[in-house]
Amino acid sequence: MKHWRFYLTAASLLLAGYLGAWLIITGGSYQSGGNAVWGDVLSMSLPQGEGAAKKELARAKNELSKIKPSRPYIVIDTHANILTLRTESRILLKATCSTGSGGELIDPDTGRRWIFDTPRGVFKIKTKLADPWWRKPDWAFIEENEAIPKDPNERLDPEMLGDFAMGFGDDYYIHGTIYERLLGVNVTHGCVRLGSDDLKKLYDRVPIGTSVYIF
Repeated sequence: MKHWRFYLTAASLLLAGYLGAWLIITGGSYQSGGNAVWGDVLSMSLPQGEGAAKKELARAKNELSKIKPSRPYIVIDTHANILTLRTESRILLKATCSTGSGGELIDPDTGRRWIFDTPRGVFKIKTKLADPWWRKPDWAFIEENEAIPKDPNERLDPEMLGDFAMGFGDDYYIHGTIYERLLGVNVTHGCVRLGSDDLKKLYDRVPIGTSVYIF
């Protein structure tokens, strides 16, 4: 009976740990992603021995401690287009955003292909820029049926990114937009757009190194 209770307790703690970490990160929202978490946990096989169970439980606790944020972090729901800045117990900022459209663009001349998705996963704020200039990539000209310029200066746009930009990956930013009427819609080329007021609040509150969870 003792061993049966131990295995049951260990399994419950593992289940609670995985689900707890997910709920902490997403603030209790686990539609679609939460189903995957449930599936992963319920498909786990229990260790066949008290010693193995203790090791597995210790390993799970260690992994959970690594992913549990120790300071405010950003969560971006690309389905609802909601960005939150939060701690484990408090929402510091909740804002409507716009994320990737999921659209596809193919260069008719070279066959190059782009998919405009916002990346999912765990990231960190790597850069913070005030009054950023956008260096327009090739796809921005192809999309508008314009010739790709040879002069690098013809790629620079001082208005498109708004007043601030926070980089969190390979050319992905949280930034402003001149199309605030489209906030809440999946229309971007992968970046995350915010309205000017929310962008300023977020920029002032998050230091470089802030964790960003996108699902």
